[in-house]
Amino acid sequence: QVQLVESGGGLVQAGGSLRLSCAASGRTFSSTAVGWFRQAPGKEREFVAAIRWSGSMTYYANSVKGRFTISRDNAKNTVYLQMNSLKPEDTAEYYCAERDGYTGYLATMDYDYWGQGTQVTVSA
Repeated sequence: QVQLVESGGGLVQAGGSLRLSCAASGRTFSSTAVGWFRQAPGKEREFVAAIRWSGSMTYYANSVKGRFTISRDNAKNTVYLQMNSLKPEDTAEYYCAERDGYTGYLATMDYDYWGQGTQVTVSA
């Protein structure tokens, strides 16, 4: 059973930075990618970024492109989300999710396992 644990959230002023971590345990050979999503109060969960466990492909939502960077450390089974130039509209609960197989990257239904989330709050 895959388990995902997010960390690194917190309160930061606009323009600041945070780095989120997603530690994965129990991965199998079928685990192919990790995505980051976020959900603000009253809104649907939305895609932020994704990365495959092999190769160099990464994917970003337009709203974070150029500000956020997703990376991974395969030896540690950990995926990171470096968030720079944060804006108040980035405030949300951030979740990482693991994908088995070869579905898409952008939808919540593409992912099979989810972490509990970490809160990011950006003050104006």
